[in-house]
Amino acid sequence: MLVKAKGARQSVAASRLLDGEAVWLGAGNAWVERVAEAAVFDGADAIAEALAFAKAEEKRQVVVDVYPLDVEVTEEGTRPTHLRERLKGIGPTVRRDLGKQAVQAPAR
Repeated sequence: MLVKAKGARQSVAASRLLDGEAVWLGAGNAWVERVAEAAVFDGADAIAEALAFAKAEEKRQVVVDVYPLDVEVTEEGTRPTHLRERLKGIGPTVRRDLGKQAVQAPAR
């Protein structure tokens, strides 16, 4: 776990085992590649249920390194509150022509 999640609104992050891609648990328990599409879980019960599903996916070797992260909802979608998690969502920071930022350039 990179950052200790403490907030009431959380998402679930992991790495896809097949290719190491950072993924987030999205709607309908589907793994999505864009953090903006991550599902937001409100409250301890919803977060626990999402983590239980993600841990089961980890046991099935679909994903690894499952952990919760604090998020907020913006006009662009789900956004991690911690800077380190935001950077994980865009990919490498040394070259803007690589990673997720090369494919998706959100309007600012």
